[in-house]
Amino acid sequence: MNVIRSQERGSFNNEWLKTFHSFSFAGYHNPERMNFGDLRAINEDFIQPGEGFDPHLHKNMEIITYVSAGALAHRDSIGNGSAIYPSEVQYMSAGAGVTHSEYNSSEKEITHIHQIWIVPNQMNAKPRYDQKAFRREEKKNRFCRIASPDGREGSISIRQDAHMFATVLESRQELTYKLKPGRKVWIQVIKGNLFANGEELSAGDGVGIPNHTKIEFKGNGTESEFLLFDLR
Repeated sequence: MNVIRSQERGSFNNEWLKTFHSFSFAGYHNPERMNFGDLRAINEDFIQPGEGFDPHLHKNMEIITYVSAGALAHRDSIGNGSAIYPSEVQYMSAGAGVTHSEYNSSEKEITHIHQIWIVPNQMNAKPRYDQKAFRREEKKNRFCRIASPDGREGSISIRQDAHMFATVLESRQELTYKLKPGRKVWIQVIKGNLFANGEELSAGDGVGIPNHTKIEFKGNGTESEFLLFDLR
């Protein structure tokens, strides 16, 4: 099990943005942490009110944004403009190229997001966009499928053989995730504490688990929330 503790992540902090990188990204470079299979980036961002990212270009990347607090205003070059709120997930397949901006649309509240980058299985495809809400009740003590290659169970359809789940695990509850042969899992803890195959994890921790047949989760005295990625 490859554990990256919260404090071991790359980080950057200025007057409007506090960000943490589980893998090499922007000014943070660690040759031992470039990716985990097709999972290229997991960035945890805290954006101050009224601040954000000016228009910038992305190409050939599947980008999924998971909002935990506040609101994120999005506008892009393919005609999409919206705000994303807690429990909502935004998807942008950059394909041949998309320019977009992201801002905290609140005047008072800090926006807390996780942005995930997944390498696509098609290069220079037509860009596309999606946005869906997944209620807390759908995530409570179960693996709620957020993204998949075929959009099953109401998930967002992405261009890669990867599945993303979100779970809210109540204190002392237990769950088991079973893997098919040849698959691996990355877990990213958003809040709280839990055990994964006996490893104690806290908010901000991530762990890569290859070559296992199942992952056993157990609450650790507090409600927790985590993302699970099932990858090739």
